[in-house]
Amino acid sequence: MEIGNIITMIASIVIFINLLLALGVIFFEKRDIGYTWAWLLVLFFLPIVGFLIYIFLGRSLKQNNFYKLTTEEQKLLKEDVDTQLKLIDEEKQVPWLKQYNDIITMNLRSSHGRLSEDNEIYIFNDGHIKFDALLNDIQAAKREINVQYYIIQPDHLGKRLRDALITKAKEGVKVRVLYDEVGSKKLPSGFFEDLKQAGGEVRVFFPSLLKLINFRMNNRNHRKLVIIDGELTYIGGFNVGDEYLGENKKFGYWRDTHLKIYGNAVNDTQVRFIMDWHQAGKDKEHDDYKDFCFHLEKHHGTSPVQVVSSGPNSETEHLKNMYIKMILSAKESVCIQTPYFIPDTSFMDACKMALLSGVDIRIMIPCKPDHPFVYWATWAYAGGLLEYGAKILLYENGFLHAKTIVVDQKISAVGTMNVDSRSFRLNFEVSAITYDEAVSKELYNIYEEDCKLSTELTLERYHKRSLWIKFKEDISRLLSPIL
Repeated sequence: MEIGNIITMIASIVIFINLLLALGVIFFEKRDIGYTWAWLLVLFFLPIVGFLIYIFLGRSLKQNNFYKLTTEEQKLLKEDVDTQLKLIDEEKQVPWLKQYNDIITMNLRSSHGRLSEDNEIYIFNDGHIKFDALLNDIQAAKREINVQYYIIQPDHLGKRLRDALITKAKEGVKVRVLYDEVGSKKLPSGFFEDLKQAGGEVRVFFPSLLKLINFRMNNRNHRKLVIIDGELTYIGGFNVGDEYLGENKKFGYWRDTHLKIYGNAVNDTQVRFIMDWHQAGKDKEHDDYKDFCFHLEKHHGTSPVQVVSSGPNSETEHLKNMYIKMILSAKESVCIQTPYFIPDTSFMDACKMALLSGVDIRIMIPCKPDHPFVYWATWAYAGGLLEYGAKILLYENGFLHAKTIVVDQKISAVGTMNVDSRSFRLNFEVSAITYDEAVSKELYNIYEEDCKLSTELTLERYHKRSLWIKFKEDISRLLSPIL
């Protein structure tokens, strides 16, 4: 057989196999159509190799009982949700909360996000203050410390946290640490060995095979939670590393937002941690809920809070839908802070409808990139809203990593979700939505201070961008469903 015929035959086989793989993506992975088309482009331009990339980065993660909940645990969660839904139907909740019944009900039904009304909230927007407070609370712990971060760096701050946990474990406090394999890829294998020797437990979310191959590289646990003694919780955007203290010359000052909450919302972050902890362990290591949860008496706080989570195992994109619902509920203003603004069509349409209705929407993004494609895609989408009257602010005092939204200075949310497809559908995320005017006004005032450290991206400035920038935007936007 001639070489030309052999090459033709091999090419035909490759094309046929690639066609089968593409059909598999279309018919077996029922995804958003934009996401599907993005992967089909990858398969078309990178035959076979594209499918290998898909195996690592693109597969769906829909499973029955992904979190290995027992029948009793599923029943307990459902009973709590059903009880609250009944109270709302019978109009027996706090009267002023009725205006947010639609958002509360949606969060209950979609994400089992229970509403607790007795919370006390403290806001941190500086890494030094946040971690000093956290380490002090860890030092004061008496029974249990549960720690979950996407990134833990083996640097000065990472070692301070580890050593504080070792001290508490030696005192007999129950210590559990859960971190993400990909986010914390710089951690050496023996980093937590002394903690384990002291009695602490450490688990890795979606660990790699032989530290080299990770079939769930694209599905990361992006949550940042700490729960201490079942009495207080930390939730927000800060990871653990010296850069989050502003000690990285590339980024400079690190602007982020984190909450510290006392009250029954702590039980909800505890449940969130339990489920991730179970998933990261083996079946035989499935702990009983009673070993985790402390059932608090009513706290003296007055802030209503729902802890809402989402992930690639979810049938709907809970947190994205919550943001959209909040935006569409706005009568006056929406203030968003996000390091990445790469929304899908539904999110863009919600912003456009609010803007056309006369709502003032301000979106604050960083003035410097940490991921070039993501940065230019952010410019493309942010620029698309300028035509509708949105105000786009470029934060210039370092790097903006906060994930916040404030609506009408009355309700607000702080958590781990970026406004992008990765957070919407690929990562495991969590956020606390607060129906408290005082807390929301405090977040709004912080936003106003950040505005003083920002410059506005005007429509005139956007239209004057170079052809090279326009090209980078177009390429990044094309890849945006899988960024």
